Amino acid sequence: MKNVQKPEKIHLGKLIEEIKKGRFVIPDFQREFDWQPWDVRDLVKSIFMDYYIGTLLLWEGNKENYRKLGCANLYAFNETSDPEFIVLDGQQRLSALHYAFFQPDIKFRNRKNPIYFFIRLKELLDENYEEAFFYYSRTKYYDDLVADVNIQYENHIFPLGIMQQGSWGIDDWIKGYRDYWNEQAELEVDNEKKTELEALSAAAIEIRHVFSDLLNNYQVSYISLAKELPLNKVCDIFTHINSKGKPLDTFDLINSITRKEDVYLKEMYREASKLIDDISYPGFEMKTHILMVMSIIKQNYCSAKYLYYLVPGEKKKIKNKEGQNEEIILINNKEEFIDLWNLAVGAIDKTLNSLKNQREFGAITAKFLPYPSIIPCLSAIKYYVKTSELKNKVDIHSKIKKWYWASIFLNRYSSSVESTSTKDFMDLKKWFDNDDLELDAVSEFIGVYKNIDLHKENRNGSAIYKAIFNLFILNEARDWETFELPEYDDLDDHHIVPKSWGKEIGLGQDINTILNKTPLSGDTNRKVIRNSLPNVYIKNMFTNNDEEKVFKVLKSHLISKKAVEILLREDFSVVDYKEFIAERKSTIINAIYNMVINETVELPEDLFKINNDIEALELKFREIIITNLFLYNRSSLKENLSPDIYDKLNQKINRERKRNPNLVEINIEDVDYWLQFSDLQELQSLITSKLHWHKFEGMFVNKERLTSEFNDVANLRNALRHSREVDTITRMKGEASILWFKQQLSI
Repeated sequence: MKNVQKPEKIHLGKLIEEIKKGRFVIPDFQREFDWQPWDVRDLVKSIFMDYYIGTLLLWEGNKENYRKLGCANLYAFNETSDPEFIVLDGQQRLSALHYAFFQPDIKFRNRKNPIYFFIRLKELLDENYEEAFFYYSRTKYYDDLVADVNIQYENHIFPLGIMQQGSWGIDDWIKGYRDYWNEQAELEVDNEKKTELEALSAAAIEIRHVFSDLLNNYQVSYISLAKELPLNKVCDIFTHINSKGKPLDTFDLINSITRKEDVYLKEMYREASKLIDDISYPGFEMKTHILMVMSIIKQNYCSAKYLYYLVPGEKKKIKNKEGQNEEIILINNKEEFIDLWNLAVGAIDKTLNSLKNQREFGAITAKFLPYPSIIPCLSAIKYYVKTSELKNKVDIHSKIKKWYWASIFLNRYSSSVESTSTKDFMDLKKWFDNDDLELDAVSEFIGVYKNIDLHKENRNGSAIYKAIFNLFILNEARDWETFELPEYDDLDDHHIVPKSWGKEIGLGQDINTILNKTPLSGDTNRKVIRNSLPNVYIKNMFTNNDEEKVFKVLKSHLISKKAVEILLREDFSVVDYKEFIAERKSTIINAIYNMVINETVELPEDLFKINNDIEALELKFREIIITNLFLYNRSSLKENLSPDIYDKLNQKINRERKRNPNLVEINIEDVDYWLQFSDLQELQSLITSKLHWHKFEGMFVNKERLTSEFNDVANLRNALRHSREVDTITRMKGEASILWFKQQLSI
C-alpha cells in the first residue's frame, strides 16, 4: 500500500500511559478477549525477557470510523476513554497488558474471581523467569498483600498493578523497598544477618535498573494505517491477517538446522511413527512432542526457544552455583542426539500404552484421550521415575495420577502447554520428595471437583467429557448382554435414555450429556437397548437375569440402585430424566473422589473392620493427648508440640487451605481440627517425648513397648490405606497391637 502505513515504535512506559488514557478501542468484528491468566503471565514474562511480542496493527480513528465499526474499549477498561487508534491486530496483547498492569475489578471469562499478577523479585534478579512471574485469584490474603507495601517488601513481591503508576510510582515503591530493608539492617544486632539485610537494601539499585531499562528501552512495534484508508480496505486487511497459512513449525526449523549435522529428523520421525502412531492413536502429530520430551529430560524446559539447544554442538548460557555465567553444550554430537531421540520415543510409547490401559487411565482409543498435549510432560515424568532411585514408587504413581486427573478436569493443558509442562515436571519432582509440597493444581482440584458442571458436558470432544468416559472404563463397565468385561476397542459412548426420545420430547443438547452416556459396543446397543426406554430394556435385563447381577453390572457403569429405580418408572417423563441425571451426577462425583482423589479400594469385610479399628484408635490417641496435655486452643497446641511437628501440621493445614479456605478459617483455632492432620508416628512422638511421657506413663508403662506397638499398627495402616498387599506377618502383628492398645485404653 502506498503512503497509508507508518511503521513506528513505542517504548513500554509510553504504551502503558496510552493504555491508561484509553487510546485504543476494539472494532465489533474482533473476537472477545479470551486469554487465560497464564497467557497474560507469559506475555509479561516475554517482555521482561526482552522478547519480541509481535507488531500491533492499528488504524487511526475518527468519530465516523468508531461509529461504523461499533468500537468498544479494551476488555475491563471502565474509565473514560480518549480513543486514537482502532486495534486491528493486537487486541489480546493490549487487553492482557491492561489487565496485568491496572488490576481491574473484573473477572476473566469463566473465572469466579478477578486475578492479581505479581513478580518475585529475587527470582527476577536471578533471571529465573519461569518462577519469577505468577498470578493468583483475589482472596483476602492477596487483597492484603496488594494493599500493604510492607508485606510486599517482606516477601520480595512486586504487584504488577504498580506499573500503572509509571516510572515515578515504580521508583517510589523501589525506594520504599530499599528503606524497609535498610531499617531492618539497622535494627539487626547479628553481623552476619545484618550483612544479608544490607544486601537486600542494595539490591534495590539493580531492581530500579531493571524497571527503568524496561520502561524506557523496551520497544513495541506497530503499524499505523492512515485514517483516510477506506473501510472496505481495512476489513480486507483484517480478514487477510486472520486467514494466513500454517507457518513453519519448530520441528521443521530444527529439521533444517540439524541437516548440517547429518541428522535427518523427518526420516527419524517416519520410523518413530510406526511405533507411536499405532492403529489406536492414528494421526497424532507427535513430532514436536518427541522434541519436548527430549528437552524436558535434558534441561527441564520445553518451550520453543529451549528446543534449539538440542541441536548438536549448540551452546547454552547458564548460571553456575557461584552465580557466574558459563556456556554448556547439552548434546555434543549426532550420536547423542539420536540416542536421546530414541529414548524419548520409547518414553512416549510407554505413556500411550498406559493411557490406553483400562486399569491405568482408561483412554482406550484416540477418540477418548482428553489431552494429547499432556503426553510430553507425562512421558518425561514417568521416565524420570523409572530411572531414578526413588523410594515408594507406588505412592509416586498415585501422585502422578492425581496430577493427571487434576490437569484434565481443570483444563490446564488447553493452552500454554510448554510453560505448564515445565512447571509441572519440576513441581512433581519436588512433591515426590516431600508430601507437603502438593501441586497447587491438585489442591485446587480437590477444592472444586464437587462443583464441576457435568450437565453441560455434551460435546464428546471436550476433555472433561472424555475424562468421565475414561472413568467408566476404569470402573470396569461390563457388557449389558453377557455381563462380562467387553472388548475395549469396540466400545463407544451410547445413550442410556435414547437420543430419539430426547429429540421427540424437546430436550435439545441435554439428551447428549455425558451423564446420559455409557460405554457400550454397537452390537450390545442394538441388541439390548434397541432405541427403547430404560423402563423396557432394563426391565428385560432383570427378567432374564439374576437381580443382584444386573444391579452389579449397572453399578459398574456408575448407575446406582436409586438411578435404576428412576429409570424403571412407568410413563418416564422429562422430570424423571432430570432426576436420573442429578442422581448419576452425584454418583460420578463420588466416583471422582474415590477413584481419583482418595483412590479408595473396597476392602474385604475382615480388612474393613481392621481399618475401622485403627481409625478408632487414632481418635482415642488424639482424645487422650488433648486431655492429658490440657490443649484448648491453637496457642496451647503450639506450646506443647515440638517445633517440627507443629510445622508439619501447619504445612498440611496450609495445603488444606488451598482446597477449602472457608473450612480452615472456621476451624483454625480448634485443637481437634489440628490433630486430624497428625499421623500415627506424630501421635507416638507426642506421647513418648521427654517433655510429656510422665503424663502418659501410667497408661502405657513401658515406652519401648509402646513404640513397638505403634510401629506395628502403623505398618498395617499404611498397607491398608495405600492399597498394598497385606502380608500375613504385618497383619498378625498389627492385629495383636490393636488388641494391646484396646486393653490399655479400655476400648
